[in-house]
Amino acid sequence: MRKKIIIHREGYKIILVTGITLFLINILVSALSDYKGLNITVQVLSAIIFLFTASFFRHPSRTTPDDEMNIIAPADGKVVVLEEVEEPEYFKDKRLQLSIFMSPTNVHVNRYPISGLVKYTKYHPGKYLVAWHPKSSTENERNTVVVGNETAEILMRQIAGKFAKKIVCYAKVNQEADQGSEFGFIKFGSRVDLYLPLGTPIHVKLNQKVRGGETILGKMS
Repeated sequence: MRKKIIIHREGYKIILVTGITLFLINILVSALSDYKGLNITVQVLSAIIFLFTASFFRHPSRTTPDDEMNIIAPADGKVVVLEEVEEPEYFKDKRLQLSIFMSPTNVHVNRYPISGLVKYTKYHPGKYLVAWHPKSSTENERNTVVVGNETAEILMRQIAGKFAKKIVCYAKVNQEADQGSEFGFIKFGSRVDLYLPLGTPIHVKLNQKVRGGETILGKMS
């Protein structure tokens, strides 16, 4: 059975404005130019731009593995960081950082990696360094969310990239978090960092591609 793909609500306005703008550009070019080749070129480019924009906001359904001890990928993309670091904002101690880079072609829905209670959220304005820059975790525009349960607490950090300048977060303190359900969205290329307890068994490796809501990153212990 094919999984249903819908357009995310964050894309409605952008897709509509893009479609209207491209339509008007085509009308204008057609009115000002009798050169058929130019008209066809503009039409083809317009179709590519519109389809790319619509594709960026796709929101496919995902089947999350049924095991509450799993730590599920919060986003689609590639694992670009897997190392022990100092987490200065919430835990203020050493944690295992696992970062997922999302290219513009990835699904940009962000999902809860575990079930529990939202313990903390905070938005930080900042710079727009490329998402893989080492300082992007602490200097870029970002939003921090911490989810905890009886077993562990996990910090998630949505990070804006060079072209991603709009972070959306739906998580609220004391709100129930359901593993695999969405908590946010980042527009046009970005990254999500996870900060896990030291010693967490990890099931992925650097440069591995993962799927938000489906790929098991590791296990709580």
